[in-house]
Amino acid sequence: MHDLKLHELQPTVGSRHPRKRVGRGTSSGTGKTAGKGTKGQLARQGGKTRLGFEGGQMPLFRRMPKRGFNNINRKEYAVINLQDLNRFNDGTEITPALLVESGVVKKQLAGIKLLAKGELTAKSLHIKVAKFSPAAKEAVEAAGGSVEVI
Repeated sequence: MHDLKLHELQPTVGSRHPRKRVGRGTSSGTGKTAGKGTKGQLARQGGKTRLGFEGGQMPLFRRMPKRGFNNINRKEYAVINLQDLNRFNDGTEITPALLVESGVVKKQLAGIKLLAKGELTAKSLHIKVAKFSPAAKEAVEAAGGSVEVI
C-alpha cells in the first residue's frame, strides 16, 4: 500500500451524487411536472398530508377507544426494599444521594419509597426517604433503626 498524501485525497467513486434539478425543461428528464406525476394531491403545492392522515378515512388513533384518566400531576417513586439495605454497614445514615451513589437506585424520580419486601439484617440504620410503608417502618424500628420523611 502506498503512502497517503493530502493532495491525493478523493471521495469514493459513487459516494458523491449531484442533486436532482427538477422543473428545468423537458430534455432534463424532470421537466414539466417535475417528477410529481399528473394532478392529484401530491402534485399540488403544499400537497402533503399530516401525520396519521388516512385520506379522509377515520384515522386509527381516532378509531381506538379512549379509556381512563391520566393524571398529569402523578408522582412516580423509585422503589427500594428492605433487602436492598443489607449491603450497608450497621449504623449507616441512608440518604437518597447515598442510594444513587451505591447503585441501589438508578434515578430518584419524584422521591424514594421504602417497601417491606425481604428481611432486614443490618442494624440501627437511619433512613431518610420520601415515603415508606407502615410494615417497612415497623421492620426498620424492630432492627433498632429509624425512618425519617424528607
